[in-house]
Amino acid sequence: MATLLSIQEAEQPLAPAPSWGAFLELGFRPVYLAGALWALIAVGLWIFAPHWLSGPLAGVAWHAHEMLWGFVATIAVGFLMTAGAAWTGINPVQGRALAILCALWLVARLGFLAGAGTPFLIATLAELLFFTLAAAALLRAVVVSRNARNYAVPVLLLALGVSDALFLLAAHDGDYALLMRQFNAGLLIMTLIALLVARRVIPFFAMRAVPGLQIPMQLRSGHIQLGASGIAVACLLADLPIAQALALAVAGVLSLQHWVSWKPQAVLHKPLLWILYLGYLSLGIGLLLAAASVAGVGVRPALHIHVIAMGGFSLLIIGMITRTALGHLGRPLEADRSMVASYALVIAATVFRLLALQPSALAIHLLHVAAFLWVAAFALYLWRFVPMMIRPRADRPAPAAAPVATPATIVRPGR
Repeated sequence: MATLLSIQEAEQPLAPAPSWGAFLELGFRPVYLAGALWALIAVGLWIFAPHWLSGPLAGVAWHAHEMLWGFVATIAVGFLMTAGAAWTGINPVQGRALAILCALWLVARLGFLAGAGTPFLIATLAELLFFTLAAAALLRAVVVSRNARNYAVPVLLLALGVSDALFLLAAHDGDYALLMRQFNAGLLIMTLIALLVARRVIPFFAMRAVPGLQIPMQLRSGHIQLGASGIAVACLLADLPIAQALALAVAGVLSLQHWVSWKPQAVLHKPLLWILYLGYLSLGIGLLLAAASVAGVGVRPALHIHVIAMGGFSLLIIGMITRTALGHLGRPLEADRSMVASYALVIAATVFRLLALQPSALAIHLLHVAAFLWVAAFALYLWRFVPMMIRPRADRPAPAAAPVATPATIVRPGR
């Protein structure tokens, strides 16, 4: 009998440890988490502690600003920084530069909470730097790579920042009418960006996920849709309501036509897809309601805003920050129960918020229910995704484990 030290037993692979390098390697990691966290904090403050909000951005002005630019536009920046790396082969921002971008965003959020005076001015500067530097980083990537198809995207991102600056200036001057006009301009610019992104990714994602599914990318009508959305922004700023209403109606009708052509019945078994379809449908409906509101057809102004913002942006966001995060983290593109639950919670929050817009004795209670559901949805997202976001990709090869030598008794033949 001989004892040999020759048998190697492989250790069970351990989950990779959290890593700052991994966390800051692509824009979606910190920005998605920051946006989702702020989504639940901002709604919680607005509904349950509005007395904490003071200064030029107080009350409705703070709520409108923080939900559009502090949450929705922030998630758009995270998505575009990550998509830009795929479009161009150049990572627009990572590492220390990404950390600085996130620090600017955080300074803005805290400054706007601090009130008037110097904190408001510092927050405004940080906010504008956030959008300017993000747009510049994306512009550099598309220009260096000569990615002509996406030259307009950083320009749209910069326009979103300009609308933010004009909103903040109106808030500082106390001009509520001008403030609402700038908010509506920002809402339409964000809608244009959402339509552009959704029209590209939804058919692409659907045809990859559903075997045999063939649906049109709607390039030609998509260009008309984007042009109509841009005209709507210009008409808003030029105070041409009838032309604005017509442009909004064209964009809305085309959105619904796209949705039908993408065969929504084929994706009902794919939560990662139907949530995006539902968000795109809501954008189309919201644009038609916006057209009716601008034309004075008896639609309450708050209705189209919430259909676009909650039914459109928020459903697209909860779907995109799930699907794109899974893809870029090397995870299977399948929604688990917690993810589907977060989708259901955002949908329910949207329904209750829209019901709360109707004057009734139940309105305040419906509003509180909507807020609880909203907070729960994004808390659930954070619970599921924070552990993944702070670690390296799941499909990245781990360092080989050191061999472990163990004694083994070998019985020779015939013994």
